[in-house]
Amino acid sequence: MNEKLEQFLDWVGQSEKIVFFGGAGVSTESGVPDFRSKDGLYNQQDVRFEKYKPEYLLSHSCLIKEPKVYFEFHRQKMDTRAIEPNNAHKYLVKLEQLGKLKGIVTQNIDGLHQKAGSKNVYEIHGSALRNYCVRCNKGYDKDYIFDSKEAVPYCECGGLIRPDITLYEEALPQKAVECAVKCILEADMLIIGGTSLTVYPAATYIDYFKGRYLVVINRDSLNIQPNSKTLIINERIGEFFARAAQAQGFKL
Repeated sequence: MNEKLEQFLDWVGQSEKIVFFGGAGVSTESGVPDFRSKDGLYNQQDVRFEKYKPEYLLSHSCLIKEPKVYFEFHRQKMDTRAIEPNNAHKYLVKLEQLGKLKGIVTQNIDGLHQKAGSKNVYEIHGSALRNYCVRCNKGYDKDYIFDSKEAVPYCECGGLIRPDITLYEEALPQKAVECAVKCILEADMLIIGGTSLTVYPAATYIDYFKGRYLVVINRDSLNIQPNSKTLIINERIGEFFARAAQAQGFKL
């Protein structure tokens, strides 16, 4: 067992209120592309969308002004229904079952934490697996938009049916944000994983952490300085958690 893994497990053992804050890197090992890497959504060449900026395709403006374009992009790029959780998701389930992990704050919209079995998940960017009517607020299941034969789906009341995700130009969901902030404030250990901490305002939420131990697990380096209470691990999060599980005798 290397020194950083040993330190991580020691801190887990000492902690009773662990919170995990994660981003796109948590899901890339399941095959979900992130946004900004060389293979991410923003750099994928697709002739259907090449005249648009990626941020526009994921914006409120695109949904309202060019709904056909928006829904075509959504169906092609946001469908993660067949994707399975990886070792990162599964390890967090184990920590929750042990009573150690009190909450997951995720920027992801793929629902993989819940699919793995996690219960306390705060989706601060919403979920592509929920849909609703903007007029009457009627809910629609995860398959409705992806499987709809209509280019632009409408409710029986005449309102537009949209995914329950936070688009550019939209505010984050208040209830999820309040729960996330409260969870982080009460944590004695915060694990940040698979995120570059460049998406605002979500990245600012870690400033609420006042606990003892901060662990950052990310393939690329972040602008966070290590100290006696901060552990920086530059690895793929699923691979690191798999080694942690093995050391603890967990089967993922």
